[in-house]
Amino acid sequence: MKPPSAVPVIAIDGPAGAGKSTVSRLLAHRLGFFLLDTGAIYRSLALRAREEAIDWSDGPRLGERAARLDIRFHDGADGQRVVVDGVDASEAIRTAAISDGASRVSALPEVRAALLDLQRAIAGRGGCVAEGRDIGTVVLPWAPLKFFVTAEVEERARRRHAELLARGQASAELGTVIAEILERDRRDETRASAPLRRATDAILVDTSRLGIEEVVDLLERAARQRLQLG
Repeated sequence: MKPPSAVPVIAIDGPAGAGKSTVSRLLAHRLGFFLLDTGAIYRSLALRAREEAIDWSDGPRLGERAARLDIRFHDGADGQRVVVDGVDASEAIRTAAISDGASRVSALPEVRAALLDLQRAIAGRGGCVAEGRDIGTVVLPWAPLKFFVTAEVEERARRRHAELLARGQASAELGTVIAEILERDRRDETRASAPLRRATDAILVDTSRLGIEEVVDLLERAARQRLQLG
């Protein structure tokens, strides 16, 4: 599928904890693009499913619920806000439990099929940085610029642990977080529907020994050159 709009779209994929969400947000800001956080969509579905007592393994019910999901992104003073079915869920979808739920529901073919058109419609407006795990391979294979952002497992776990601590949510030891990251990787890379993998034409960016600003600088240079942005 290729959108009717010729306005640029940038696809950013990568595993959990690689820093792609922060990098995507900063890159979108620098370029004057809007950010499509596809992970927030799956997190929102996991949240609604838990609230409505729908098991995270129930593909048919989750697919039906996904088709009715009303999700909107709004820029606020403290960053992008996520409004789900009319309720601001920006903080509720960022807990460790919902992160795990998002990984589980996103593995289901019924869910991915239900949300595919929604993601494509949003990104098809153009002027968009879309981040997730299958953006460049499945959702937006036509994107003119793709990045695969990754980092060593230990570094990703350290970042995730620090993030949870900052939110007052971390109760586990770093070793436990490493184990959770490895399990998340296994689940994302082996799922039958749209597994995590690098698109053949995606630029590989290893952030293990780079600061956030260094990574964003690298992506911005590539974007302005490849997309001929002023």
